[in-house]
Amino acid sequence: QTVEHGFPHQPSALGYSPFLRLMAIGTRSGAIKVYGAPGVEFMGLHEENNTVMQIHFIPDQCQLVTLLDDNSLHLWSLKQHGGASELLEEHRFTLKGPPGSPPSATQVTAVLPHSSREVLYLGTESGNIFVVELPSFRVLEDRTITPEAVLQRIPEDNCNRRSCELVEALREHPKNPDQILIGYSRGLIVLWDLQNNKATHHFLGSQQLENLYWQRDGSKFISCHYDGSYTQWPVSSDNRQPEPLENTVPYGPFPCKAISKIYWQTTKNGLPYIIFQGGMPRASYGDRHSISVIHGSQQTAFDFTSRVIDFFIIFSSDPAAEFDDPSALVVLAEEELVVIDLKSAGWPAVHPPYLASLHCSAITCSHHVSNIPLKLWERIISAGSKQNIHYSSMPWPIDGGTNIAPDPPQRDLLLTGHEDGTVRFWDASGVCLHLLYKLSTVRVFLTDADPNDNMNTLGEDEWPPLRKVGTFDPYSDDPRLGIQKIYLCKYSGYLAVAGTAGQVLVMELNDEDAEHVVDHAEADLLQDQEGYRWKGHEKLKTRDGPVRFEAGFQPFVLVQCQPPAVVTSLALHSEWKLVAFGTSHGFGLFDHQQKRLVFVKCTLHPSDQLALEGPLSRVKSLKKSLRQSFRRIRRSRVSSRKRRGGSGNASEVQEANAKFDQDALQEMELAPVQRKIEARSAEDSFTGFVRTLYFADTFLRDSSRHCPSLWAGTNGGTVYAFCLRVPPAERRMDEPVRAEQAKEIQLMHRAPVVGILVLDGRSTPLPEPLEVAHDLSKSPDMQGSHQLLVVSEEQFKVFTLPKVSSKLKLKLTALEGCRVRKVTVASFGSCKADDYSENDLAVLTNLGDIQIISLPFLKLQIRYPCIRKEDVSGIASCVFTKYGQGFYLISPSEFERFSLSTKWLVEPRCIVDMPEVTSNNHVHNKSGTENAARKSSPGDCGEDERKSGRLMEHALLNDEKVLKEIQSTLEGGR
Repeated sequence: QTVEHGFPHQPSALGYSPFLRLMAIGTRSGAIKVYGAPGVEFMGLHEENNTVMQIHFIPDQCQLVTLLDDNSLHLWSLKQHGGASELLEEHRFTLKGPPGSPPSATQVTAVLPHSSREVLYLGTESGNIFVVELPSFRVLEDRTITPEAVLQRIPEDNCNRRSCELVEALREHPKNPDQILIGYSRGLIVLWDLQNNKATHHFLGSQQLENLYWQRDGSKFISCHYDGSYTQWPVSSDNRQPEPLENTVPYGPFPCKAISKIYWQTTKNGLPYIIFQGGMPRASYGDRHSISVIHGSQQTAFDFTSRVIDFFIIFSSDPAAEFDDPSALVVLAEEELVVIDLKSAGWPAVHPPYLASLHCSAITCSHHVSNIPLKLWERIISAGSKQNIHYSSMPWPIDGGTNIAPDPPQRDLLLTGHEDGTVRFWDASGVCLHLLYKLSTVRVFLTDADPNDNMNTLGEDEWPPLRKVGTFDPYSDDPRLGIQKIYLCKYSGYLAVAGTAGQVLVMELNDEDAEHVVDHAEADLLQDQEGYRWKGHEKLKTRDGPVRFEAGFQPFVLVQCQPPAVVTSLALHSEWKLVAFGTSHGFGLFDHQQKRLVFVKCTLHPSDQLALEGPLSRVKSLKKSLRQSFRRIRRSRVSSRKRRGGSGNASEVQEANAKFDQDALQEMELAPVQRKIEARSAEDSFTGFVRTLYFADTFLRDSSRHCPSLWAGTNGGTVYAFCLRVPPAERRMDEPVRAEQAKEIQLMHRAPVVGILVLDGRSTPLPEPLEVAHDLSKSPDMQGSHQLLVVSEEQFKVFTLPKVSSKLKLKLTALEGCRVRKVTVASFGSCKADDYSENDLAVLTNLGDIQIISLPFLKLQIRYPCIRKEDVSGIASCVFTKYGQGFYLISPSEFERFSLSTKWLVEPRCIVDMPEVTSNNHVHNKSGTENAARKSSPGDCGEDERKSGRLMEHALLNDEKVLKEIQSTLEGGR
């Protein structure tokens, strides 16, 4: 397993280092992922698998601290090993209270890594602030800041013991590291002098405190509160009681939600950027997930479709700079990462090079194509760039570290089909899975959604000024649009996609927008057999007349299967201009050049009544009514209208249920006309379900003449073979393609057929269509005898052609009762000799292991455990590549990539160097003993600090352990 692509499942914490320009994300399962420039990524996993609550980078170090929900702290370091950096856990620690103390006494609520890089300040639920030494995690008990010590300096009439409960925020003074700001939950804020161990100022907020933020010059700070307000406080040099400068409720006067985090960023033009999370009016917008940006008269509330976990601002980190000058807002939402360009007009989003929200609509299938020709690659990128014109052109702002992995040897595409009828084209060549182009099939059909109905557009006078951002949208307009099968021919540019309601679309690539009529054809797979009645969903209605399509893949023909069941298999032969499709009722062949149906074959068994139920029969009516209800809610956001709409929703669902019951009664009355539904086990049902389709030019009738053929395998262990007569190119449009059934093989064990393959006279799999024409494969050997390999769930069987006599078999079920789930031919190249490669079968079983089986002798070569056998969706989602790699979903939003080949490895290889520290009160991290642990004396520091710096330097340089560490660092050339 080499790399994880996509967006982390259930993120729970976010951290950022302006020094390293790296971002870290923690998850509920205890994973921690660090990202920098594209290709720079690291992953760690806490052994405890607990939720990561907070992430804090140690200032000016390649280290970070994580806080888990079990109250444990973990120190991680980026260390170089073997020429590349690795993320390693160095220490772990849990704060212990005195015997008999309650858990709240040491429950950590706030973490502050001090700029000295020597200590952590840990605020707790009890109001105590503990000081912990780094990297040893030793508690410095004499430096604990207790609530009692804080209250000694505050007038009694202003505060009591409860004012100092629960530390909500700890912030270091930006100009004086000897002062920290302590914010308590009940609203008390204290400026604490670390040198003299006393409170110098206290500030009394009237509302529950959520967070604090220092202004850059340290003259003021901002507090934000539970009631949706924020307050500016001055910090004077004398000890006068400070009064708030300004208290603002940005979305008042009605009750508002809490502002949980705030930034106040200074700029050269004098107008600050005020950026905060939350604060929306509770009654009408309490369910929105928003972050507001205010800059002078400009104000936008960015509206996210999933909960905001955390956010940070990228601004000038140079301590000598006078202003913050923010450049980007980075938001981690529960289902996606969104970056907003604050430098460009209109604040557009930045297209992310990684952390793609793969599941912006649920993934329903995937298809991998290796070694894409440059011309097709450029045309796909061109089509995608026209879709991305609304994105910012800003370079990716999180650009720490250096990617040292070799350039990908070829261009690979991963295509994902989605529930909303879209197909996304991903660049899967390297470590970053990057979106190139998005294709939508929705325009061909009439759906409930009006394309002009944008629920997020607001007039100029609308308040609050919400703007929807991000791509995550889990609501599908119609579940029948879902894409189930994809097949792309990389040589011709033909693409076939098939969906949930029996729709098969054939498309070709067009570099310009175009308007044309999509031809329609119906394929009746039941062939008017009596006694069958489809009980599932209806087919999708199509648009009449010309349809406008944007540049990219444009459909030119639609084949509609009847009944409109899920398409279960798909094959495209671009040289013969044929597409084959199968459902649970049968399969058909369509000539997409003449736009004519060649034949259909019904595979339905008389007892296969389950195949006529349809997967969405009951779900559909409920989903539709709920979807309409959601639309109604989203259209009317004003509270009174929303309440009225809400009561209507319940009646809507009741009406839908009543209608369903009425339909069910009508169906029961019709039951005598239908065949009796037999009680069959799940193993025996769907015997006619077509699992695999395969085109081959081989010997089917006799050993002297080869001809085009179509092979189909079913769930009941039947293999059908049809001879095809494809007219030569000069008469291709004049004569019809003809088909005739030549063979029907019934496997004795009746196990589902999951793969069919023809081997030529050299025992090599037949090349892909047009592969020979493009000089990318040898011509198949048509002199020797061909062999047919049929892979069922339980065994591999080789037959001779054209007689179809059994030659060889390998039983898989003998091995721990496992069954084949996926099979493909993989070409394994030698990593030592470029001219050597071999073809083998890569097989995934229901136990989640992968087996490599040799061709043509069916010898088991090696076996790897890959996916947990309990992870049924992971096994179902697995897709192999042509060169021995693969992908499977480890969560709805993440692909795990793996490689079976030593030659084809795509994995992160990167390095993070320690930049020089330019701060005027921190270390310059150059190699050399003179800078090993020295503080350069700041201009505004007192003599005491300079003395303490020299004493510390002397102590460290006399420490044998430290000297050895310095020596090893120099020898390691780090």
